[in-house]
Amino acid sequence: MTSDHADPSSARTPAKRKARQLARHLRAERPDYAYLKEVFRHLRDELDVEIAKAPKSLPYVPAEQEIRRYYDTVWTARRTGDIVLIKTLLYTGVRVEYQI
Repeated sequence: MTSDHADPSSARTPAKRKARQLARHLRAERPDYAYLKEVFRHLRDELDVEIAKAPKSLPYVPAEQEIRRYYDTVWTARRTGDIVLIKTLLYTGVRVEYQI
């Protein structure tokens, strides 16, 4: 069974071969990273290619009860090494992610 519409990706030149073709044109200019980045930015504009951006998810915010339980555990713990470590992180403003 054949389709009237060919898969557009099947007609594409493999990416590695296309990179070699582009390298032949650009090698004489001895491009650096910044130049190539700018060239490909203009190429995306020229071809109307949009950058796909992944949706950003919000960070997990613990409930007030979870935070109270965490602080109670830290302040009443018996292992002084753990207490000193956690309090140092809290007092210096280091963000600590934890799972309860």
